[in-house]
Amino acid sequence: WLTLLNATISLLIEAEYLGITSDNIDVMMTVNDAEIRYLLGVTPGIGIAVGLDNRWGERVIKAVGNYGQVFKRDLGADSALAIPRGLNELWIRGGLLYPRPIR
Repeated sequence: WLTLLNATISLLIEAEYLGITSDNIDVMMTVNDAEIRYLLGVTPGIGIAVGLDNRWGERVIKAVGNYGQVFKRDLGADSALAIPRGLNELWIRGGLLYPRPIR
């Protein structure tokens, strides 16, 4: 379970980094970007790393969105808590989150 949990968190962070959201995932499935195609299972391989089928990432992102969407909805601006992201932001925006490879 720990492997699956870590892979899912990494998937959500990388999806945010790559600009993949629950709203645009169907379009992103068709782009010609090797990293995006691998992450979404269009190019086979990602499922092997976690013992699931290749399209598991697509289903997770469609269901809950990327890390930023999850944070905003459950802890951030769209929640009753309204917690600022702060260091819980991507590194490219001054935070500490950096997508780890899922291989």
